[in-house]
Amino acid sequence: MTDLPVSLRTLRYIVEVADAGSVTDAARRLGVSQPSVSVALAQAERDLGVQIFVRQHARGMNLSVPGRVLVDQARGLLRAASELADTARSLGDPLSGEIVVGSFPRLAMRYMPRIIASFRQAFPNITVRLIEGDHAELVAGLENSSIEIALGYDFARPEHLSAEELASLPPMALLSRDHPLAGSETISLSELASDPFILLDLPFSRDYFLGLFSSCGLQPSIAFRSSSPELVRGLVGNGMGFSLHNTLPLGAVAYDGSESVTVPISGDPLPVRIMLLRLATSDPRPAVQAFREFMHKVFTAGNSAY
Repeated sequence: MTDLPVSLRTLRYIVEVADAGSVTDAARRLGVSQPSVSVALAQAERDLGVQIFVRQHARGMNLSVPGRVLVDQARGLLRAASELADTARSLGDPLSGEIVVGSFPRLAMRYMPRIIASFRQAFPNITVRLIEGDHAELVAGLENSSIEIALGYDFARPEHLSAEELASLPPMALLSRDHPLAGSETISLSELASDPFILLDLPFSRDYFLGLFSSCGLQPSIAFRSSSPELVRGLVGNGMGFSLHNTLPLGAVAYDGSESVTVPISGDPLPVRIMLLRLATSDPRPAVQAFREFMHKVFTAGNSAY
């Protein structure tokens, strides 16, 4: 790596003289003495072997041709140096800078918009960069430190990941509004087993939902499979069958305008647990810790705002 032939301070002096048009005005803007600027300019011209300014008594200091090239590049270098200084200062502030948060897509679409917006209000100097990914991608991101903390499920979790439960979500039946059981207080899986089943076909999710039936000795009649929660809701809303969901949207209207209702499943079926995941071998830095604590507050019992 080649060292700079002049210092950043000297480059700042050169750019300021170019903008001000005189050494006197530049020195006043910089808050230094005029001789300091003059000496720095003369030394820079000796070190670089070029004349940077053409000195004209009536017109002041004008840039030479090589001086224009130098000043153009110096502006970019000084801007980058200023950004680096800002970054370095933010690293010293425990509650500022960027944190990288991972999330399972279904959880991201349901919770993250409001969480990020309210977290920004509480911690305006912390920026959240959100990375969506499936279970394997979240685990890999946590392991290689490209993700600092993640919102996921308690599925196939490696022992080196720390997991803190945020919520336990029981499965709910998703029915069209005109389904015969839509007005029920609860529904058993045996009442639904013969109806067309629309399966949310995602890794781990499919095994979980099918396992709910098999634990009752039932075999659902799968009519459609989809990896899109919105397509599943649309199919249900249009009377093509029923589905099971844990992470439910706040509204009843699907993307296509159809509507559905949710009814609890009787018999205390196995819930899905939402977990906050991070590497167990490293302590979260203060900004990440602030997000961790904020997430626990969000998911406390009765916090219906999210």
